[in-house]
Amino acid sequence: MKYFFLSDGWTYARVWEFGGLWDEISWRRKPYIERLPLGIIEKGEIFWLYQVEDAVLMVEVKPIRETSDPAKPFGQVILKRLIDADDAIERLSEAEGIIHQLIKE
Repeated sequence: MKYFFLSDGWTYARVWEFGGLWDEISWRRKPYIERLPLGIIEKGEIFWLYQVEDAVLMVEVKPIRETSDPAKPFGQVILKRLIDADDAIERLSEAEGIIHQLIKE
């Protein structure tokens, strides 16, 4: 598995695998991407931990709501370096704070 942290209020969009953009017809499924109930707090901002399958190489992320705020100029970003479990644990251990969200079933 691979991991990445994503700011609260952002979501993922397109996904790339070794052959290019993820093709749900070829794979016969969507890529496995799950937001875990664990996050970090850095400079007052929450970053949620996401888990993705090894076949995923890059992920496009974007804000859930479009904004015209000049202080937040990015409309989308491509995450090209996903981290492994050791890196995720290291980030969690060095964070200013950790947030845990209870899963409701």
